[in-house]
Amino acid sequence: MSVETANIKSALREAREKAKKRNFKQSVELIINLRDVDVKKPENRIQETIELPHAIDKNVGVCVFADGDLALRARRAGADLVLGSADIEGLMNNRKKQREIANSIHSFIAAAPLMQLIGRVFGPILGPRGKMPTPVPPTVNIEEVIERHKRIIRVRARDQPVIHCRVGTESMVDDEIAENIQAVIGRIARRLRRGMKNIESIYVKMTMGPAVKVKF
Repeated sequence: MSVETANIKSALREAREKAKKRNFKQSVELIINLRDVDVKKPENRIQETIELPHAIDKNVGVCVFADGDLALRARRAGADLVLGSADIEGLMNNRKKQREIANSIHSFIAAAPLMQLIGRVFGPILGPRGKMPTPVPPTVNIEEVIERHKRIIRVRARDQPVIHCRVGTESMVDDEIAENIQAVIGRIARRLRRGMKNIESIYVKMTMGPAVKVKF
């Protein structure tokens, strides 16, 4: 059993029609209700990092932890924040600033040699948020990595059997949003013991609009 793309696009059209126009760009949200999944058991909790086919927002914040040449290339590639080893050590006891960075940045990338230091300084802040950096070698093509991280979302179901995440904005075309939705559904289904049979219902909605059920 799977979800037909035509049914996703039909629900998206209805969600657009039912949402009132706002003076800001609304997000498109996906809601997946699970069944027969006791998320209170640690082994059933879902926390996934998913790379979408299409970026939700080109202004997604990406931070790179790096020194030397990699740091220079990361700045040229448009990283929103680049922190070297000295910067990381300087934030050792500044939890307020660490929280500000963790809340304002969407994704983190780190030169592999810095991971131990990052874990010691930022681990308590980034770990619970599911934002620990992706380690990369110092010679990596950082432009490609940054671009890929702009398409990453994190989904979780830890206390309730519900997954709620952004999959697009109203300025995106339905084909792109539908592909993003399929990527999320597919990943979650593979994570569940009984696949799609563990999914009770699926809805899409605009930020300020009502939820519309996706048939499957």
